[in-house]
Amino acid sequence: MFRTQGKRDISVELQAQVPILRPSIHARRANITVKFQDLYGFVVEGNVDDVNVLNEVREKVRQHGRVWWTLEASKGASWYLEPSVFEGIALKSSLKLSTLANAITLKKLIWKGIPPVLRPKIWFSLSGAAKKKSTVPESYYNDLTKAVEGKVTSATRQIDHDLPRTFPGHPWLDTPEGHAALRRVLVGYSFRDSDVGYCQGLNYVAALLLLVMKTEEDAFWMLAVLLENVLVRDCYTTNLSGCHVEQRVFKDLLTKKCSRLAAHLEALDFDVSLVATEWFLCLFSKSLPSETTLRVWDVLFYEGAKVLFHVALAIFKMKEDQLLLSHHVGDVINIVQKTTHYLFDPDDLLTVAYDNIGSTTTNTISKQRKKQEPAVMAELDQRLRRLNSLHEDDK
Repeated sequence: MFRTQGKRDISVELQAQVPILRPSIHARRANITVKFQDLYGFVVEGNVDDVNVLNEVREKVRQHGRVWWTLEASKGASWYLEPSVFEGIALKSSLKLSTLANAITLKKLIWKGIPPVLRPKIWFSLSGAAKKKSTVPESYYNDLTKAVEGKVTSATRQIDHDLPRTFPGHPWLDTPEGHAALRRVLVGYSFRDSDVGYCQGLNYVAALLLLVMKTEEDAFWMLAVLLENVLVRDCYTTNLSGCHVEQRVFKDLLTKKCSRLAAHLEALDFDVSLVATEWFLCLFSKSLPSETTLRVWDVLFYEGAKVLFHVALAIFKMKEDQLLLSHHVGDVINIVQKTTHYLFDPDDLLTVAYDNIGSTTTNTISKQRKKQEPAVMAELDQRLRRLNSLHEDDK
């Protein structure tokens, strides 16, 4: 398994590549492009200011990690597994004050980021993956992978096609060993849930889970809990009905939270699905730097899919003034893609996601989904009828 980079400062690694920069030439720093590996082995390209931002973020993560270690030392290694207090659930009189305090502390800590070394353990517990795994025999994953070995389906053929296109150039994922591990996870899940089978986008999600979780089996169960409990159902089925619903919900939220921008984008005939489809299918793994993506996933595995809407809204909100000056659909796409590519500071993104956007509850999103589902199903049914009609005409 690929080993993540140590705690050495990026700037130290770049000393041989980047000339010493003096304050007098600060204005020229943005013109100096450098490439380096991030904590998870991905090659990142940016300027020297981007490197400094990433160094500052990592230093904050190191300092924040001390809080996690202190809590583990004082409260025990599994202190965060005490019952959590979720929105919309009335507090019972029997709820201990310590439990409430732990829930509040945990939420704040997760928003500030889970230390990379603790992510596998905390994600596995808080997401429900450990509980899901406990309901089947210990040998479930090994038995599954052995049982499906050599079987060929439309899903396995698509997986084989997508393996070399999944984060090409990565020092572990883009190797025979990495391809084999990713294939076993994806093929195994395609047989676990034949309704989902395999959908493009899951390869990126599973690949990043492999890098974080370190073992195939844990990555498999994280993928299972994502698709079966965290994300909306039918997001990855053949007709992508769930994903279409999410796009409509997001468009509605954008109109409510950023009405002026939404009106401008509509006047340009810009469809948010042009950028947001990839966000919701790949969970930002193809769009944001990996370390920023994983900060989003920290919240995703604790609070659920609502964070995806908050982050998507935040990306548009962060560049609202610039987007309002755009004149073409292509301009909007370029601004959004450039913004996500260089979002090295997850604190900036997550601060806007909640402080500037305002809270959107899971209950609100659920109601919006139910509202949008009939229109989506009608649209998909009409599309299917047109295709069938074309096939009849061809005969």
